[in-house]
Amino acid sequence: MKAFGENKLSAGWILYDDSCGFCRRGVWFWEKALRRRGFGIAALQEPWVMEKLKLPPVILLDDLRLLLTDGTHLAGADAYRYAMRRIWWTTPLYLFSVLPGCRWIFDSAYRLFAQNRHRLSAACGLK
Repeated sequence: MKAFGENKLSAGWILYDDSCGFCRRGVWFWEKALRRRGFGIAALQEPWVMEKLKLPPVILLDDLRLLLTDGTHLAGADAYRYAMRRIWWTTPLYLFSVLPGCRWIFDSAYRLFAQNRHRLSAACGLK
């Protein structure tokens, strides 16, 4: 089965936790913007992803991940920054995420959300 964006892949893969309602809904919400920039989308739970990243499942599923075509792997807030830098209308948020002091706020907010995403998904009724 081909994952989304496989035919036009030039930037890399956005890898999300398919067991998280927010993650699943969010990544597909961004589908068109990501595809136009050469990103494919795949679940972290797919066998090829686990094999490629070689991380234990407990660590693998901690963060949104980005696997670039050159093999570079980014996780969490860094993956968001990389993608936001390539979407012109997310430039203000990208700039906020890299400013001294603001970077800490962005990273902390990401970590807080990531640690509680399953509870938030359940509370919002996202399966």
